[in-house]
Amino acid sequence: MYTGTAQFDLLLPGDSRSLKTKRSYVRPIVAALRRYEVSAAEVGALDLHGRTQIGVAVVAAEPAHVREVLDSCERLVAARPEVELLSVRRRLHGAED
Repeated sequence: MYTGTAQFDLLLPGDSRSLKTKRSYVRPIVAALRRYEVSAAEVGALDLHGRTQIGVAVVAAEPAHVREVLDSCERLVAARPEVELLSVRRRLHGAED
């Protein structure tokens, strides 16, 4: 069994000056990520209006599949025109860890 995580640090548009507006950007991204059958949630920068961090976790039998799913998630987030992807932190854990 292998688990993989990714944390996406995102810069939101300038009009996200309220938490309600911030949610309007974050919610569709999290919903789109979940279509890859991963766990996804806003995990950081919760009190900052112009930034957010979205976390993704996946479990699979093979490490190649974990990498493939995380690659797909990263491409999805990077392709969103309304946000800027600042950084990505990824981790892969195996049974021997």
